[in-house]
Amino acid sequence: TMWNNGAMSGQVYPPPPPAMVPQPQPHGQVAANNWAGNDANTLLVVATLITTLTYQLGCSVPGGYWQDTLAADGKQKPHEAGDPIMRDKHPQRYWVFMAASWMGFLASMMMTLSLLVRLPVDSRQVRWSFAVAYSSLVLTFIVSQAKTHISIDIVIWLVTVVFLWLMISVRPDHRERILRFFCCNREK
Repeated sequence: TMWNNGAMSGQVYPPPPPAMVPQPQPHGQVAANNWAGNDANTLLVVATLITTLTYQLGCSVPGGYWQDTLAADGKQKPHEAGDPIMRDKHPQRYWVFMAASWMGFLASMMMTLSLLVRLPVDSRQVRWSFAVAYSSLVLTFIVSQAKTHISIDIVIWLVTVVFLWLMISVRPDHRERILRFFCCNREK
């Protein structure tokens, strides 16, 4: 019978449970710089948080919204209830704020999608989208404070993008030299 043949050949009844299936490893490859040491899942969480923040920033403009409707009377600029106050009082600052908010949103979505399709963590697309998304958050914060000239805000944003790009793209030993150059701990 089958039972006897199975018992005689060393098979055990009931059969043992199947072997544990190995868990998939994170898809970020560890490379020469510390940026690639980040786990893709960690970067997905960061990208999701940046997406959430930039979306929320775009929906709730600093300064609030007009509560009433004002018709054109020659003295004040007309507005309708629900219009952003910042758009009427500081139009340049409003459009830079909105552009930064949506740029950060799009860059963080690009980072999320790049990681979901398993692009390597140290790929240029993932690094660049992170630098743009994070620096766009910085720009939205600076623009919303309205204490500096708009051109200075844009220069600060550009410096932030370059700094982030250098910090996540350069090897650690070169990164130390760059930091030493810009910080007060210069070697004499």
